[in-house]
Amino acid sequence: MSRSALSFAVFLAVVLSILGGMHAYLWLRLVRDPGLPEPWRRIGTVLLALLALAIPVGMFSVRIASGWAARWLPVAAFTWLGLAFILFCAVAAIDLARMSAQLAIFVGDWLRQVPDPPMDPDRRMFVARAMAGGAVIAAGGSAALAFRSATGPAEIHEVAVRLERLPPALSGLTIAQISDLHVGPAIREREVRRVVEQTNALRPDVVAITGDLVDGSVRELGHAVAELARLQARHGVFFVTGNHEYYSGVDAWVAELRRLGIRVLRNERVSVGDAGASIDLAGVDDWSSGQFGNGHGMDLPRALDGRDPERSLVLLAHQPRAIGEAVRSGVELQLSGHTHGGQIFPFNLLVRAAYPYVKGLYPHAEGSTRGQIFVSRGTGYWGPPMRLGSPPEIAKIVLT
Repeated sequence: MSRSALSFAVFLAVVLSILGGMHAYLWLRLVRDPGLPEPWRRIGTVLLALLALAIPVGMFSVRIASGWAARWLPVAAFTWLGLAFILFCAVAAIDLARMSAQLAIFVGDWLRQVPDPPMDPDRRMFVARAMAGGAVIAAGGSAALAFRSATGPAEIHEVAVRLERLPPALSGLTIAQISDLHVGPAIREREVRRVVEQTNALRPDVVAITGDLVDGSVRELGHAVAELARLQARHGVFFVTGNHEYYSGVDAWVAELRRLGIRVLRNERVSVGDAGASIDLAGVDDWSSGQFGNGHGMDLPRALDGRDPERSLVLLAHQPRAIGEAVRSGVELQLSGHTHGGQIFPFNLLVRAAYPYVKGLYPHAEGSTRGQIFVSRGTGYWGPPMRLGSPPEIAKIVLT
């Protein structure tokens, strides 16, 4: 077995184990403990098993299916994944609250030397059913709010960023950032058209698309992405690759975006402005793209080769991981995405453990050299059509 095949097998085993464990926990708390009578117990058991299997089937159908199956199976599977995750968190939160209360009662009774009361099966059943019902209601309401947030218009997030080397004549220059749109089974022409209209309404000087634009081939999604040709910006529309472009036929997408009039920055730099005042805008391939070969791979030194260090410099890089090297290289501001701001609470807590910068504007220092990074929450969503605590955004970066 090749190294890549072995890595994929390990990854698949881990994912299936997590999904299996999550659904087993839901079965224990929502089917077994409440003592559902037959045939509801059997129906609940079979339904949870089928829904657990539907998630990997839906994920793979994006790549191997066609027609209606390639579009609707992933949407159904990912919707359940989002709901199951929120339901799992709700049940776990109630369990933790219950155990904390039981521990407090136990400690209090022990200190007062009060004997344990006899177990009441009817009361235990009532509590289990009340907890299951409360979890389902809380999860259903949260999922509905999350769905509305994800599928509605993106929030416009205006951020002022001070750059020490910015020419005074360019103070007020605006960059509209679109990131992680994830055009695919659920996000199609209508959603892309809405993003274009929102972005054009900002009248930006520059539009920056910082990766993870698509989840599918040019043949499947070209007609939806073609809406981006209507983006308008005085100094141009620029794009850098994200990791999902490399799962979707990156070379075909680079060619297609160039055909649409979008400047793809692949480890290169351009001047933004005019003869009187300008800054450098650089863009690099995705941080993880080197493994895909064929000339791909992040190469910041190549992008900055021959640059005048006195000029103001903004970098487009999909993942925020590159910020250390960027600041050491003289980048004043890095625009990134990738994290989705965590997308669904409390998943953002895990994202924060993996990435130091999750959403918003942060200063970053490398020794005596200082820079800044802005991490977009993302304009679309990946997987579940849900955003809880991290609404979609189009960032309006105002340089001062």
